[in-house]
Amino acid sequence: MKSLVKGLSGLLAGAALCALAVPASAQGAPTAPAGAKDDLDKTAERFGIRASVLDISLSPSGRKLAWIAPGPNHTEVLRVYDLDSDAGIQTIAGNSEIIADLARCEWATEVRMVCQVQGMAKTGDGLLLPFTRMFAIDEDGSEVDQLTERQDWSAIGFNQDGGNIVALDVAGEPGQILMTREWIKEVEINTRLANDKEGLGVDRIDVESGKRKVEEQPDDGAVSYLADENGAVRFKTRGLFDGRGYDTGERVHMVRRKGESSWETLEGVTLGGAAVPGFSPVAVDGERDVLFAYVSINGYRALIEIPLSGAPQAKILAARDDVDVDGLIRIGRQRRVVGVSYATEKRDVEYFDEELAEFAAALAKALPNQPLIDIAGASADESRLLVIASSDTDPGTIYLYDKASRQLEELLALREFLVGVQMGQMQPVTFPAADGTEIPGYLTLPAGSDGKGLPAIVLPHGGPAARDYWGFDWLVQFFTARGYGVLQPNYRGSAGYGEAWFGRNGYQAWDVAIGDVNDAGRWLVEQGIADPERLAIVGWSYGGYAALQSQVVDPDLFRAVVAIAPVTDLEFLRDEARRYTGFRARDEQLGNGPHIAAGSPQRHADRFKAPVALFHGTLDGNVSVRHSRAMADALRDLGKPVSYTEFEDLEHSIDDSRARADMLTEIDRFLSGAFAG
Repeated sequence: MKSLVKGLSGLLAGAALCALAVPASAQGAPTAPAGAKDDLDKTAERFGIRASVLDISLSPSGRKLAWIAPGPNHTEVLRVYDLDSDAGIQTIAGNSEIIADLARCEWATEVRMVCQVQGMAKTGDGLLLPFTRMFAIDEDGSEVDQLTERQDWSAIGFNQDGGNIVALDVAGEPGQILMTREWIKEVEINTRLANDKEGLGVDRIDVESGKRKVEEQPDDGAVSYLADENGAVRFKTRGLFDGRGYDTGERVHMVRRKGESSWETLEGVTLGGAAVPGFSPVAVDGERDVLFAYVSINGYRALIEIPLSGAPQAKILAARDDVDVDGLIRIGRQRRVVGVSYATEKRDVEYFDEELAEFAAALAKALPNQPLIDIAGASADESRLLVIASSDTDPGTIYLYDKASRQLEELLALREFLVGVQMGQMQPVTFPAADGTEIPGYLTLPAGSDGKGLPAIVLPHGGPAARDYWGFDWLVQFFTARGYGVLQPNYRGSAGYGEAWFGRNGYQAWDVAIGDVNDAGRWLVEQGIADPERLAIVGWSYGGYAALQSQVVDPDLFRAVVAIAPVTDLEFLRDEARRYTGFRARDEQLGNGPHIAAGSPQRHADRFKAPVALFHGTLDGNVSVRHSRAMADALRDLGKPVSYTEFEDLEHSIDDSRARADMLTEIDRFLSGAFAG
């Protein structure tokens, strides 16, 4: 989300890195639930603690690990483990800045890492600006150097984009990486020393010395670059913007032919003799000289490859006629494309690499609970692989696989405080909507339950251009641990099921989406799973919107409503987007007409019968805190039962272990009180 704001040259010019000066010794691990607390508090803390591994990377040799782990509350620590050393796990750095998270770290060399900080800044007039910053750090925590170009006081805009890795390796140049760089004009544009360039470019950076040179000159229309496995920048995508600075959504794709230095526009792409009207580029294979891209085929997203030399006659690599191809599987430092993922009832991977396909299938059979297998990293020669195995009842375990010895070594639990905790099994189900359409979803019941007469929750997902998947879900499992049955409907308007299922999206066709969500609750009652007097709806983001709007449509269905970071007024969404370059996309998503007023729950507080609990972070750049404040005020003004909890300086995901634990505790007590009342 890029802002249209200007004149913020000094804002957080390096603040996101200041937190890294906190001594590693001062950064502890999250605190395990204390025995003195009651069962609710302990359960809330176990499930509320952020994942023990937030990001992980394998060094080029495959002998060293680096991972980001949560510290107390909203802090993060960077840890390193040398498999050949007796030194054990070393905590080398910590981040205590609440408005910026240590988000990812990758090994650039065998001794040095490149890391990214992601944060949210707030201007004096309340505008929220997401930003990133990049830095390099040695494996012992020394030599911390900022890689994001420092912003001069004379710059006429705030550098939100602190850079992204385009290539971790450049052929013949050890220790060199390619990283995007946002150029911003400076005030004295007519002087010799001031910068008069602007736009996105690419720099080549020596991670040891910090020296850099321009690889790609800034382009004020560029939105992304792709490099091949040799570190050659081969593809650039440019966006078209209108006179007000809004992104029109149109894209111009440009290719650099092998061995050439100039850019050409890639036009006339065909598939089976027909023109391809639009595609989304995702990767380049330099050896085969092709571009990988997503495209719509018969209403479903598919993966194609487009030759970068000669006639651009595309070929289908992966396509289905029931669900979208939704992910590209890449491994190693060169991010080699090895397959695609898709989800029917459960997620599956179609590997292009036969060896990896056999390995993943064998591992899935060997490990219990028919787990999901994810290859999360690889050594430079791909002889060692980092593998994550998880399932609906297992948060996940990280393994190291050595191809030569065929040994699988268990390394880390993804959620150490949930190891050994009994979970509810997630079952794919379908239920009928009012018009007879079968709606897919997932039903999770408490372990050992007979599934009859339970307190139950309908849990619609966010998005709405998203979907729920079979697999571990900390929120679902918290509720089942507390005795609730949980149904997650992939209502019409969800992504992943093709264009027809997505329809006009969950805002313009909110009546269809909310109808499906309410029918999920009715089905739970009809099947005897839910006690109708103890049926609630809980949602986050669009799911929170669905929870609130369900009251507008049928105020007698649910006995309690919980909305976390919810949309409450569709016109608020449009208004908030006006100060960002993506306004036109939001405007088109919402459309115009009577559905705006009818589909804004805070305008219909008079319809509410069930008590409502609202939760929101004040630095939410996805859905402004304004939404929950207005909803709470509207309900209070009418004397409706409502509670509202605000989390200072937290974003949309409320990524804070203490805040999440407190929220889970409060939700459980709210539901118990609502059902008792």
